[in-house]
Amino acid sequence: MRRGEGDRLCIPTTAQAAAETPKATGRVTTRIRDALGPVFTDDMFAEAFPAGGRPAVSPGALALVSVLQYAEGLSDRQAADQVRARMDWKYLLGLELDDPGFDFTVISDFRARLIKHGIEEKILDVVLDRCAR
Repeated sequence: MRRGEGDRLCIPTTAQAAAETPKATGRVTTRIRDALGPVFTDDMFAEAFPAGGRPAVSPGALALVSVLQYAEGLSDRQAADQVRARMDWKYLLGLELDDPGFDFTVISDFRARLIKHGIEEKILDVVLDRCAR
């Protein structure tokens, strides 16, 4: 789960094809991507990451994982497992089907960065704004 070009998460062809299967089309995650497109961009969280390098995992994708994690009542470990296992999550996150995901500790590190920089409410604000459109 690397940072997308131009901080925009694109949908790889394999994930697009998988999302069009009957099983995946009814999932809320697939409908979210289709209705809203990319919800978060990496630049929304730039202040929480050093300017000199790139984060190994897209902050925009981690924000979306955090929303899914909350919605499904998952632990960090379970959420990271879902990123590796579920094609609807991969589609929503703009990942290739064979993307290895990330270690579950990355999620808590991301939350800690948001809190440290006082931008923890940014995720909620973006979700509310996108849903109001």
